Amino acid sequence: MIGIISDTHDNVINVQKAVKIFIDKGCDLVIHCGDIVAPATVNFFKGINGKFVKGNCDGDVELIKKRVAEIKGEFCGEVCKFEWNNKKIAVYHGNVEEKLRKLIESQKYDYIFTGHTHQSKDEKIGRARIINPGAHYYGCENKIAVLDETNDKLEFIEVK
Repeated sequence: MIGIISDTHDNVINVQKAVKIFIDKGCDLVIHCGDIVAPATVNFFKGINGKFVKGNCDGDVELIKKRVAEIKGEFCGEVCKFEWNNKKIAVYHGNVEEKLRKLIESQKYDYIFTGHTHQSKDEKIGRARIINPGAHYYGCENKIAVLDETNDKLEFIEVK
């Protein structure tokens, strides 16, 4: 199971709730699709196996990298490409539409996780399933996603 979160924008209360949901759901991996914003927010992801990508609103990227390393996570820069349970996955915040489009058009990935728009989305384009979990910026829909990649089941969960 993969937990997917994006655009937390220092909403620490929702980050704490989301991490608890990911743990309760048995997620083996949690992906943050960017816009953590402040490096201190990374600390609330401690205790999970996490991968993080850079968002356009992330501040001190070097300090974010350091905080991610301290919690034994992986900071992947702008784009993260990896294989998980025989599924090819790309993660990109999504702030440059051309870059996102090229990832989709490559048809190299089973899943592409993205953020930036603050709107949850689940769309299939050819081989690629594009998933945006939503956002936690104040006034947004406050959603995360949990993907059971072994049977391709996706659940959006409202964080309250």
